[in-house]
Amino acid sequence: MGLFGTDGVRGVAGRDLDSRLATNLAAAGAHVLGKVPAQQRSKAERARLARPRPMAVVGRDPRASGEFLEAAVVAGLAESGVDVRRLGVIPTPAVAYLTDFLDADFGVMLSASHNPAPDNGIKFFARGGVKLADEVEAEIEARMAATLAAVDGSGPGIPAAGFGRITDAAGEAERYLEHLLNTVRPTVANAASSAGPAARPLAGWRVVVDCAHGAAYALAPRMLAEAGADVIAIGVEPDGININEGCGSTSLGALQAAVIEHGADAGIAYDGDADRCLAVDAAGEVIDGDQILAILALALNKSGRLAGSTVVATVMANLGFRLAMRDAGIDMVETPVGDRYLIAAMLDGKYVLGGEQSGHIIMLDHSSTGDGMLTSLQLLATAASTGQSLAELGSVMTRVPQVLVNVHGVSKQQVTASGELAAAVADATSQLGDSGRVLVRPSGTEPAVRVMVEAIDGGQAHEIADRLADVVRAVG
Repeated sequence: MGLFGTDGVRGVAGRDLDSRLATNLAAAGAHVLGKVPAQQRSKAERARLARPRPMAVVGRDPRASGEFLEAAVVAGLAESGVDVRRLGVIPTPAVAYLTDFLDADFGVMLSASHNPAPDNGIKFFARGGVKLADEVEAEIEARMAATLAAVDGSGPGIPAAGFGRITDAAGEAERYLEHLLNTVRPTVANAASSAGPAARPLAGWRVVVDCAHGAAYALAPRMLAEAGADVIAIGVEPDGININEGCGSTSLGALQAAVIEHGADAGIAYDGDADRCLAVDAAGEVIDGDQILAILALALNKSGRLAGSTVVATVMANLGFRLAMRDAGIDMVETPVGDRYLIAAMLDGKYVLGGEQSGHIIMLDHSSTGDGMLTSLQLLATAASTGQSLAELGSVMTRVPQVLVNVHGVSKQQVTASGELAAAVADATSQLGDSGRVLVRPSGTEPAVRVMVEAIDGGQAHEIADRLADVVRAVG
């Protein structure tokens, strides 16, 4: 069926992703993720999880379509015999965390992340709050296809353990918030010491936070304030249709202006589901995901907490990042684009830090997935502890000009198979030599092909990127 992309199932709500598909996908997910043989659990775990049915947590971002899609997913799960704890509007990484913390059999998040409001998506987390492996996604698709093919007009019947029960659990977000704050303050023995300076590492910092009218609109300003910052919050009035609209990590202009206007020390921007973040310094200059990753890598390495003195990054990582890591004696493992590939490489090598230029940063010591709120807290706490500004910290790497052209309205399959395009890419690579590189790849989250050209000469990068984009349009 080819439903899953690089980050769940995504499309235009009501057209590509309607309530019928959501219900069927949830039921298929329940069948695959909700059934783990008892022998695969320890005796203690079986005792702790003594419950008659599987349990799932479900969250969403504030998109208007999330309301009916949430209802459809919850219906599909409950009808399939899964108890549901409905988390309400909450960041994606919070769903991952609570899947693990609450011992849920799996989690479901409804969000299209950084995409505009008409889009939506469904992503699953397996037990422990981890992304699904490719083979598990394939199993869910196969189950859904088989169920649809066998439909005879009757329902699935009553599950052996009975229908699932639905519980509102919006208050569980407090557990996630406390978890994040605990990553930047020492464990305290009593309430009096918890009120001391160590519990407020951002004291003295003025921070503008742009929540993109998205899932972090309520939690993120509270998190930064409780960490001690003087917080100015924007993008915190979601109405269901303004998510990511001229704000957030995909549109930094409003944040940059607010930082200057309020004389802030820093600005933080999340995307719609807060699994990524970008920053700006006191002068309004962007601190991108590569710079954030470099700052955190250097800090962890200095403290001896960067496992293997290695950081994991994608093929999109800027040449400047690569050079900065080399100069610092930090190794880099490269993966395809997508946090699932980063996580797989990190788990395989037992590494603790990885990330993408877009602002997906993964800190496996604290989270099982990319977490924008966690990243922003760690970034600001790092700056505060060193006494350096974000501008000073961000200068650890110099960004090489990188041009990205998104080509829409073409066939990804035709483009990928094109010999003409392959030859054009080879010619461009030869032209750049050691001074740059070329990457052409289909997007996993949008109907587009991405052309990236990196070169020390910015003009040359633009010229080559435009030329390759023309070839993509011609062959696609």
